Amino acid sequence: MEPDVESLPRGGFRCRLCHVIAANKPSLHDHLRGKKHQRLESLRAKRQDQELRSVFVSGFHKGTSASELNEYFQAFGAVASVVMDKDKGVYAIVELQDQEVLEKVLAQPQHSLGGQRLRVKPREKKEFKYMPPKKQGSTQHEQLSPEKLVQALCQADDVDAQMPQLVQLFELSERERRLRHLLVTLFQEVFSEFFPGCAILPFGSSVNGFDIHGCDLDLFLDLEKTKTFQASARGLQGAQAEEGAGPDSDSEDSILSDIDLATATVPEVLELVAAVLRKCVPGVHSVQTVPSARRPVVKFCHKDSGLLGDISINNRLALCNTRFLQLCTEADERVRPLVYALRYWAKQQTLAGNPFGGGPLLNNYALTLLVLFFLQTRSPPVLPTLAQLRELTGDGDQATVDGWDCSFPPDASRLEPSANTESLCSLLAEFFHVFGDHDFAGCVISLREGRALSLPSFLLSEMGARLKLGPFNVQDPFELSHNVAANVNEKTALRFQRCCLDGAKYCRSLQYQRKSSKGKAWGLVRLFQPGVPEAGELGPDGLLITIPFTLTALPPGSREQLCQAKDFQHCWFGKVCAAITFVLKDVLRCSCTEHVGEPLGQEPTEQGGEEQPIVGSKHPRSEEGGSFAVSPAKKRPRTEGSAPEEEKSVSWTCAVWHHVWMGRRRVRRQLRHLGSPQPDEAQEVEEKVTEAIIQQEGDIRGAEPLLRFTACARVGGGQEDTRTLLCFTPEPQQVPLFQDFYHFLQGFLPRMVERYVGRAARGGQ
Repeated sequence: MEPDVESLPRGGFRCRLCHVIAANKPSLHDHLRGKKHQRLESLRAKRQDQELRSVFVSGFHKGTSASELNEYFQAFGAVASVVMDKDKGVYAIVELQDQEVLEKVLAQPQHSLGGQRLRVKPREKKEFKYMPPKKQGSTQHEQLSPEKLVQALCQADDVDAQMPQLVQLFELSERERRLRHLLVTLFQEVFSEFFPGCAILPFGSSVNGFDIHGCDLDLFLDLEKTKTFQASARGLQGAQAEEGAGPDSDSEDSILSDIDLATATVPEVLELVAAVLRKCVPGVHSVQTVPSARRPVVKFCHKDSGLLGDISINNRLALCNTRFLQLCTEADERVRPLVYALRYWAKQQTLAGNPFGGGPLLNNYALTLLVLFFLQTRSPPVLPTLAQLRELTGDGDQATVDGWDCSFPPDASRLEPSANTESLCSLLAEFFHVFGDHDFAGCVISLREGRALSLPSFLLSEMGARLKLGPFNVQDPFELSHNVAANVNEKTALRFQRCCLDGAKYCRSLQYQRKSSKGKAWGLVRLFQPGVPEAGELGPDGLLITIPFTLTALPPGSREQLCQAKDFQHCWFGKVCAAITFVLKDVLRCSCTEHVGEPLGQEPTEQGGEEQPIVGSKHPRSEEGGSFAVSPAKKRPRTEGSAPEEEKSVSWTCAVWHHVWMGRRRVRRQLRHLGSPQPDEAQEVEEKVTEAIIQQEGDIRGAEPLLRFTACARVGGGQEDTRTLLCFTPEPQQVPLFQDFYHFLQGFLPRMVERYVGRAARGGQ
């Protein structure tokens, strides 16, 4: 078979030279004898011959003309052509008449022109790639309009057909892939001239199996062999100096002559990379170094294609992440459609899409890992865990990068097919169901182990002190000290769960499961419609506020004490309930009566003829020295081994007499202008804000309060759930006004609970 021809898995043949597919052998033979193939074969032979007779020249003064270079090299023999770098004019390709002239040029130990020493090397050999001419007015990728997306998806028969269709609509075209390959080849050629032995390696969305139109071109510049080359060259120079011989001109004039890559800082090397991009890579502009990023990069833009990209020099782990994602896409054909669908859904709901994690949104990598984790935890699993993949790794595939174990099989051939038979439609619905009620703040999602690690036990592990915890914890599968969702704030985490709940509700409807016969939006089309689910709809259980588990305000000693507690849930829940009482009663001046472990509507338990005291006043006391003990009023006798159910439910009946939720920001600013309170004074500030509002309204209670409501707190549903779920039920006639109060509490109450618990643990009250 011709070297330019490859057989396709589904039948037919592909000509790699012309990018033409032939259905059968007769069609292939016709193509190979055709004018196009013959012309490209001739063009390739001509280009290869030119490469054999050409040299790469740099080091001359900027502004040097092609005629000056032509005149200089004619001293060695006939010159066929001189091609200057059209954008920067800092290097040139000089094509000589024949091989004999080339040998004379390379035999010359030193070249100089206009007082500048020239760097002359044989031109690097590269594979011939044919790029069809670009049509006038065309762009490198066609933007997918919302109308075209809707039209294409509505033509499918069901959701299981819509999801693969979505992949075809969003993934890179063959033309876009060729363009990116050519750019990588161009970068490799240019950088090899300045960094001998280097490698330009693409990673990220362009090659990890989740590419989309216009995605950035992420490149890793591997300089390990260049460092070895530089060390050898300097050792050779030292030996020559001892023998009295002159230095090698190429080594002396190299761009590396003024920098030692082994000891240079990352910003220094990045500036060198940026200089090569600005001066020597055709079509590149808007070059900018970003040394302060978590992974420092040099950003650039390619003028002709409009592609944005970046080059990093210390991000070898990204190559492992890319290969791991590739492996997952090979392991099961459902992976790509599910990831594409959830990425687009999250983008439409303004939950994700930030590629660098510089804001509060989920980045695409974190969301992709969340989907893979979900597939690991299905029963039976769709994907294996990384620990299981490591067991399948051969001796030659063991890998450690930057001290992290990155061992997994190179391809999916060693993996057993999944026994899971769930449809794409079902998997998407289950994703929303699972993460609509997931304790993100109270656990760490681990793809290495394929389970959610309980935060108390995780904090006592080696990684507990190294991984940055937050409202959304997704552990990088290789760099275990990195939380890939660390930038996500509480508001985004809460919105993500609400959107998942909304998605789960929609997926139970016939509108999702069946194609509309009346031309209405259905399936993925309706799911993708932008919109934020209502946060304050009154359901059968009232209005819900989730108090997440957080340790950011706790000192290390109290943190360890809490994590080591025998009944961690009970200890944390008690502290949260004390804080809730304090915020409602002391900060917001609500009239509150607490009921511990009793159904709402019953009379509170009496102790000695007195109403049960409220837990968590302004000056709480810990029981027997433990800052996380629950007050004695909450303890109830129980038999050995019985679950403390009564201790995991607390309710309050409350009344609000003033509009304490209105105008707080304005009053707070006024108070801060009078003085600058420290962080520990935040509670006192909020109490003073409430006092000021009450004074403005007149400190006289009416006959009836503005609002009456009940609140019930319980521990989250899971066995290791760390959340406190607080449900509010207002009196029916007061629902509209209570909505305003509830929306205020959504942000205010969790924040104040965190501050209260932290300050109580520090003994600052």
